[in-house]
Amino acid sequence: MTSTTPPLPSLFLSHGSPMTALEPGEAGAFWQRLGPALDAAFGRPRAILAISAHSLTREPALLAAPRHEAVHDFGGFPSALYQLRYDTPGAPELAQRAQALLAQAGIPAHRLAQGGLDHGIWTPLRWMFPQADVPVLPLAYVPTHSPAEQFALGQALAPLAAEGVLVLGTGSITHNLRLLGRLHGTPRSGDAELPESAAFRGWMHERATARDWPALFDYRAQAPHAALMHPTDEHLLPWHAAAGAGGRQAVPLRLHASVTFGALGMDAYAFGPGAARLAAQLQAPTASAM
Repeated sequence: MTSTTPPLPSLFLSHGSPMTALEPGEAGAFWQRLGPALDAAFGRPRAILAISAHSLTREPALLAAPRHEAVHDFGGFPSALYQLRYDTPGAPELAQRAQALLAQAGIPAHRLAQGGLDHGIWTPLRWMFPQADVPVLPLAYVPTHSPAEQFALGQALAPLAAEGVLVLGTGSITHNLRLLGRLHGTPRSGDAELPESAAFRGWMHERATARDWPALFDYRAQAPHAALMHPTDEHLLPWHAAAGAGGRQAVPLRLHASVTFGALGMDAYAFGPGAARLAAQLQAPTASAM
């Protein structure tokens, strides 16, 4: 990394249904371009610190095992999905560094010699880095903490970007599974988007572009249809953590926008001074051809 290369951006990815591991769709096609774009713009990340909507604890916990395996934390899907593996190196040394950064910010975090990647982590990484050669450190977070507290968690981890570590939040920009298939009875990947979903996604994009952090922290009161799109917070809170890692100054950039099943948003965002460089790389002919 040269002195003219900005630090890695932090990312938020909507991970969608576990079936994207087999049927990538629009979001999966974007993930396939995203990994090579990161490599081209910044070099291969030294490690990934992943904050997932499916790894939740009463206090922050770093899963510092030396190796991780894909966890099939879902049911009722085709057998082929359960045969998929995504086994990566862990990042025990990074866990020590992250724990120290969190402690400096007054955020106590446990460091556990346990492993495993929930589907919110390994599903997009399977397409981004198919060789599974980037070490991963899952950070389980507290779902009862507010968006502002999640932002502060990300802020504490911001120095990692200059150290070649990709901070990755993974959840869903909209997430109410009861809405899927509301129009037809059976969810279909090509269902037209519900107006409420479009309104919420549009509000998030608008407020993010304006860097309106007070509104984004108070999204449940200010965003249209917030409680409908997120009956519970856990799938959106990784957005705030990733945003915190990018900081308040740079404009968050939406890198991808799509919807499956009419109400499951698949938007992806980049945060921090490196976000613009990544967005430009994704638009480059070499990235689009990958």
